[in-house]
Amino acid sequence: MGEFVIKMPDVGEGVAEAELVEWHVKPGDPVREDMVLAAVMTDKATVEIPSPVDGVVLWLGAEIGDIVAVKAPLLRIEVVGEGEAPTEEAALPPAAEPVAKAEPVAETKPVEKVRDPAPEKPAERLVHREPAERPLASPAVRLRAQEAGVDLRQVSGSGPAGRITHDDLDRFIARGGEPAAAPAGLARKTATEEIKVTGLRRRIAEKMRLASSRIPHITYVEEVDVTDLEDLRATMNAGRKPDQQKLTILPFLMRALVRTLAEQPGVNATFDDDAGIVTRYGAVHIGIATQTPAGLTVPVVRHAEVRSIWDSAAELVRLADAARNGTAAREELSGSTITITSLGALGGIVTTPIINHPEVAIVGVNKIMMRPVWDGSQFIPRKIMNLSSSFDHRIVDGWDAAVFVQRLKALLETPALIFIEG
Repeated sequence: MGEFVIKMPDVGEGVAEAELVEWHVKPGDPVREDMVLAAVMTDKATVEIPSPVDGVVLWLGAEIGDIVAVKAPLLRIEVVGEGEAPTEEAALPPAAEPVAKAEPVAETKPVEKVRDPAPEKPAERLVHREPAERPLASPAVRLRAQEAGVDLRQVSGSGPAGRITHDDLDRFIARGGEPAAAPAGLARKTATEEIKVTGLRRRIAEKMRLASSRIPHITYVEEVDVTDLEDLRATMNAGRKPDQQKLTILPFLMRALVRTLAEQPGVNATFDDDAGIVTRYGAVHIGIATQTPAGLTVPVVRHAEVRSIWDSAAELVRLADAARNGTAAREELSGSTITITSLGALGGIVTTPIINHPEVAIVGVNKIMMRPVWDGSQFIPRKIMNLSSSFDHRIVDGWDAAVFVQRLKALLETPALIFIEG
């Protein structure tokens, strides 16, 4: 019998390390060639690591959430034959030592740690009392409670008719002055749950921390009357072909963005603050913030400047589905030049979206609401939606941010302008 060492593979150009996010095996498990052993995550994608040999797992070199360098030992497999001995610089400890601690806790089953106080002596009979009800207690008990600063209305009595005894008061004080029992159907909960932040959730946290700490945000909110846009959308949906995707407001916003960014190219940009370089793009690659079971991802609609309303709608649905079921390619999750985030379906009047670093702007869509609007002679019902947009104030001045949003507003309020070329 021999041993075969599997090392962290090179998972992408320029990637020196990856996070271990999943083990599919544990020490003692038999493995077959091409069987998936583990999954690691880089900044761009999740990569599965297959076994090149048949054998039995002897040792795991990392736990879920660990950052593993490329070419570092990942696991050791016992194989038939001489196997492959580890090199000196990657020598592994004896298999017997780490086996006991090599079984990671599955990320989807966080450990629940329950910390309950020491058992208390139960009261014989606890009586719930209304807030205005005067508690029954002897003068001696009342005096002790007054000296201890205890409100007897918070103390449950175990004596006849709910009378509070010295023992009841002692137990109440010993508990730190907390009520002894909740009303029927309610119970105090003391359990805590600790969940290690790993995988995509850790990437999201790192991305948000980077964006929030390095980008001075300015957020500009504007009301947009989308009554005419909603009428147009309903008309186009009623006449769409069977193979055409139903239109939401996002494809219209994407087309409006393309028109606006052509006039303000400084917003369609990224900022390398380490090098001090702003890169402006002719192409419009729009990131769409998408909630998935694993967390927030941003698939990218590439070259939105050449897509029609219908094409934009179809690509939105395709990318969102791919992101949610985990089949989106690496290039579909990177390279955006500006991002749209939409929480309108959940409600909310205003949001303060965080910029998708290293971009310099993000546009947030809020809920459409029917509101009375004064037209000069009377109030009329109109469909109003807020746009909440954030900008990197190092690159985009407040004036330019306002001009940008006002141009979007004009296009969305007069949607025919979106379709006029030139």
